[in-house]
Parts: sequence; C-alpha cells; structure tokens
Amino acid sequence: MLKRSKFETTQTQIMHRAEELIGAASNRYRITVQVANRAKRRRYEDFDNVDDPMMKPVIRAIIEMSDELTQPEIIGE
Repeated sequence: MLKRSKFETTQTQIMHRAEELIGAASNRYRITVQVANRAKRRRYEDFDNVDDPMMKPVIRAIIEMSDELTQPEIIGE
C-alpha cells in the first residue's frame, strides 16, 4: 500500500506548476537555480522536522514558488 502525501499532488500537477514557473520567468536558468537553492535551504532548515517525509525538497520548492506566483497575497508586502 502506498502512502499518500498530505498535499495530494500528482506528477502531472507538479509538471504543470514547474512549466508555469518557467513560463513566467524571464530566464529559465535563473528560475531553475532559484528552485534548487530554495530546495537546498528547506532541506537543511527542515532536517529535524520530519513533517512530510514523502515530499521531496525540490517538489516542495516548486509547489511553494508556483503558489507565490499564482497567489501573490501569500507574500507579505
């Protein structure tokens, strides 16, 4: 039996979110590096916090960054 993530995101949803991020960015390389850096930072910040072990840091970074893109009210001004 497979454990499901509490976010219930599928591979197609993640791919769609990643495509949105790349499409909205002016530089594909820069957005890729930003996602990688955020994933790396989150990995070390949440090292002790095993909130969702099924969610890989890079997937979490893609989801967070696409949410920030589509829902600007998440980011405080």
